[in-house]
Amino acid sequence: MNSSSASFHKSPASQPSREKPIVFVVDDDVSVRESLESMIRFAGWQPQTFASAQEFLSLPRALIPSCLILDVTLPDLNGLDVQERIAIERIDLPIIFITAHGDVPMAVRAMKAGAVEFLTKPCGDEVLLRAIQQAIEWSQTALQHEAQMRSIRECYASLSGRERQVMALVVRGLLNRHVGDELDISEVTVKAHRGNVMRKMKADSLADLVNMATRLHLASAPNGWYSNQPAAASA
Repeated sequence: MNSSSASFHKSPASQPSREKPIVFVVDDDVSVRESLESMIRFAGWQPQTFASAQEFLSLPRALIPSCLILDVTLPDLNGLDVQERIAIERIDLPIIFITAHGDVPMAVRAMKAGAVEFLTKPCGDEVLLRAIQQAIEWSQTALQHEAQMRSIRECYASLSGRERQVMALVVRGLLNRHVGDELDISEVTVKAHRGNVMRKMKADSLADLVNMATRLHLASAPNGWYSNQPAAASA
């Protein structure tokens, strides 16, 4: 790495350490690890370095924006195999590959599998720092999306069976009286359940509720799906 890292300093070093994004580095070359660690810390992120893939994989998942700088050739696992292992469990962890022995097929495989960048050693600091910045921003977005989805799922889980039935019909555009006809309950009861749904789902509008249902893959469910859902008493 070269001294150009001094001109690229976008991550705020004033953040509390626990909130700083983490840049993981997995490389069996100690000189590379030390160089990257210094550069990453200077740029305002938290570096965590590992000499082997297994050492990194044994680490618990970090629930803050982060990325992984990964060497392709490692003593225990191939970097591409590491990418495959973490693709499902750590979808919020983008990967930047660096290698001294890369080729086009290897780069294509890595990029198709979702790598942010595939760089050849030695790579310039500016190029690497920009790749890290992009990866950290992507990770932050992914974590925010995951948190939103977790909140929506928790809200949906709080609904009673009848409320889920009402929600399923409401988000398809059925009027209260039609929902009542479908479920054989009164329009007044539908309104009560609908009010509970809006409150429990923390929806500000019908459009907001429809958006949540879409994200939960409920809005596109076939007609009649609600008849198989557990229903509470309709009274």
